[in-house]
Amino acid sequence: MRAVPVNDPALPAGWAAQPKWDGYRALAGRWADGRVAVRSRNGSDLARAFPEIEEAVRRLPDDTAVDGELIVWAAGRLAFEHLQQRMHHRGAAAARATVEFPAHMVAFDLLRVHGSDLTGRPFSERYAALDEG
Repeated sequence: MRAVPVNDPALPAGWAAQPKWDGYRALAGRWADGRVAVRSRNGSDLARAFPEIEEAVRRLPDDTAVDGELIVWAAGRLAFEHLQQRMHHRGAAAARATVEFPAHMVAFDLLRVHGSDLTGRPFSERYAALDEG
């Protein structure tokens, strides 16, 4: 889940890459029993600070998980400073922040869908399944 800088942007055959957005890497999932989680790379709960992301994850199919990055757009650009500020909001303050600086999740990878673990499948298949939506 970590971005790695490279000197040459050309990828070796069979490799894939995603751009590094100016955001927080996150895993998001919805279980069959309705539980929802949005977690940072180190396992911190992000759902309370980003209720709009939690709500979006609730709309995923049962028992589905994605890997991606939380971002905030402001004034036509990625605004990491607003994303950082959002981390400190909870409850009513977090709800207000969803209006002023809404967060979005850019999904990179489909890890599980309808309870089927996809992590053993090639990335190209998982990405195509994510794109099919």
